[in-house]
Amino acid sequence: MAHGFLLIFLFSFIISTTNIHASNQNERISLMAFARTLSSPPINWSSSVDCCLWNGITCNQEGWVTHLLLPSKGLKGGMFVSSLANLTHLTHLNLSHNSLYGTLETKFFSPLNHLKILDLSYNLLSGEIPFSLPPKNIQTIDLSSNHFHGAIPSSFFQQAWNMTSFNVSNNTFFGYIPSSICFRSSPSIRVLDFSSNEFSGNISHGLGRCSKLQILRAGHNNLLGSLPEDIYNATKLEELALPLNSLNGAISERIANLANLTILDFYFNNLSGVIPINFGKLSKLKFMNFNFNSLEGNLPSSLMNCTNLLEIHLGFNILEGDLTTPNFSKLSHLSKLDLCGNNFTGILPISLYSCRSLKAIRLSHNHYLEGQIQPQILSLESLSFLSLVNLRLTNASGAMKILMRCKNLRTLLIGGSFNREAMPADDDMVNFHGFQNLRLLNLARCGFTGQLPGWFSNLKNLEMLDLSDNQITGSIPSWLGTLPKLLFLQMHSNQISGEFPKQLCRLPMLMVNASPVDNYELELPIFTLEKQYRKFLPHKLAYFPGTIDLSNNSVSGSIPTEIGQLQLIRGLNLSTNNFSGNIPDQISDLGYLETLDLSKNHLSGKIPSSMTSLNFLKELDVSYNNLEGQIPTGTQLQSFNASTFEGNLQLCGAPLPNKCRDVDADNKSNIDQDADNERDELPGIYIFAALGFIVGFWGVCGSLVLNKTWRYAYFQFFDNVQDSLYVKMAVCMARMKRRIRD
Repeated sequence: MAHGFLLIFLFSFIISTTNIHASNQNERISLMAFARTLSSPPINWSSSVDCCLWNGITCNQEGWVTHLLLPSKGLKGGMFVSSLANLTHLTHLNLSHNSLYGTLETKFFSPLNHLKILDLSYNLLSGEIPFSLPPKNIQTIDLSSNHFHGAIPSSFFQQAWNMTSFNVSNNTFFGYIPSSICFRSSPSIRVLDFSSNEFSGNISHGLGRCSKLQILRAGHNNLLGSLPEDIYNATKLEELALPLNSLNGAISERIANLANLTILDFYFNNLSGVIPINFGKLSKLKFMNFNFNSLEGNLPSSLMNCTNLLEIHLGFNILEGDLTTPNFSKLSHLSKLDLCGNNFTGILPISLYSCRSLKAIRLSHNHYLEGQIQPQILSLESLSFLSLVNLRLTNASGAMKILMRCKNLRTLLIGGSFNREAMPADDDMVNFHGFQNLRLLNLARCGFTGQLPGWFSNLKNLEMLDLSDNQITGSIPSWLGTLPKLLFLQMHSNQISGEFPKQLCRLPMLMVNASPVDNYELELPIFTLEKQYRKFLPHKLAYFPGTIDLSNNSVSGSIPTEIGQLQLIRGLNLSTNNFSGNIPDQISDLGYLETLDLSKNHLSGKIPSSMTSLNFLKELDVSYNNLEGQIPTGTQLQSFNASTFEGNLQLCGAPLPNKCRDVDADNKSNIDQDADNERDELPGIYIFAALGFIVGFWGVCGSLVLNKTWRYAYFQFFDNVQDSLYVKMAVCMARMKRRIRD
């Protein structure tokens, strides 16, 4: 009996073992088929090794494949998911950060009943989301950063009871956001990311039922309307980010219900109304961004109760009130404060100097904010970005003497905030050793008078200098060309005279083999106002184009030929000056030049034909000079408008309407002159030909008459030639007669 039971047990074990091996073999075949769909690089799965030992493969105790994890392997090729259909025990599939393309098949989820984690992010996948419903065990779906499109039906989540994270950001999905996701399904959802798509319409009710929702991102879409009231029922929310949409309406007082919020981002929307008085109940808030909305009213005093705040961005709203009223000293962790572009009044708030963690302050474009920079600012030892543009400040020399001692200051923007004071001179900056880390300095539009002081020559790390729209006099100092890091110089609209210094043509950062620019990233984005539109500038100084702008001054003399040494420059503006002489040929050595403006000077001569080699030139203006001749043809110079060349009376050719008649007349006169020259040369040719014939004839015949031996040899040679020809002709005639008879 015992032996029979043992035999039955062994038989059952053999059968079960055989089944396991058969299943593993099918999975091996599926995995090998999947590997063959990839073009590169090879996965190096060996058929002689158990597939459970392959790279990226994990099996359970029964030998079934449960994990296929190949993120960031550089995989390329078509994503044919049908090859994975036999992996019926798969729980984790991660192929993210590769270059896989193709679509997800309609029944993608059908065979993957045990799938919990799906991560296909950062690939090249496209098409619509599969119609088959994800399995009940699914917890995470990440399809972000692909090329998926189409709508996401609410029914997609019907069976996803255990889903905690759903990320489809950075695709081109459209339609409504499936806000009913928590009505009948997905009660466990914690992360929803719909950002950077083309979703539109209102956000409908339903998200408030997601009682465990912690992160909701839907920024950079086309969403409209106001926030649904039930969103304030999702009290577990930690991040609510809906920037770059067209949301409107006021911030509800019910926002105080979201006491767990740490990130609140509504940047670039149309929100209006006041900031709720009870906003301070968001005691865990670390980051708030309401830049570029239409919020109004005063800063609520309760805002200072958000003592964990790290960043406050309330720029470009309609906020008002005296900035000395809020007690910023309570925000001991604050690192960035941006109140730019509002209607705040009062003096610069001294309480800010108690926020010892501050790295960036921007109070610019509050036109009624006034005062002086106080020495207490030196207590902000981490301060690296200070923007006080277009305020009503006084005592520029005192401000510079204080700020030069901010050891970590890298960006200083105070343009338009002083009114016709003297440029802080060398006498005001005694024992100058400051601004050692300064990268960007903007002193534009202050009406500063006087000459450029020598203390600027000590700014060895300065990369960008803007002194435009002042009343600076004197010549351009030669030491500007010795600043080792300078790559962007704007001095337009001043009263500068003298010549263009040759030393400026040797700016190290604009010459070949320049040392690399450091990777400094601006703490806050900067912008310019162009025709009432804001143009955002690069966030890294390394991305700014090398530029020299000396326009609208009184600089005279010729453009130095050494200008060709600035081979990395991309923008050169010398317009509205008193430059004279020719445009130097060496300007064609500026191979990266994109904009060139030499208009409204006294330049003369022709446009160098070598300028046709400026292949990157996008903007050109040489109008209103004394240039002449034909515009070089057959190049992109003809693609510019006629206004580029107008005001040069002697200039002709496309794109100007006046043809080069004078040039044609000159060419015709040259042709006539060449014809006359040819007629003058004919008698000479005949004379030389006659002399050659006479000399040749008498050189031969004279020798035969005078020399008897030569004469005998000459006639004997002709006799031999005659006899030879006669014999050959006779032989040929005899052969022909013989052929005729035959």
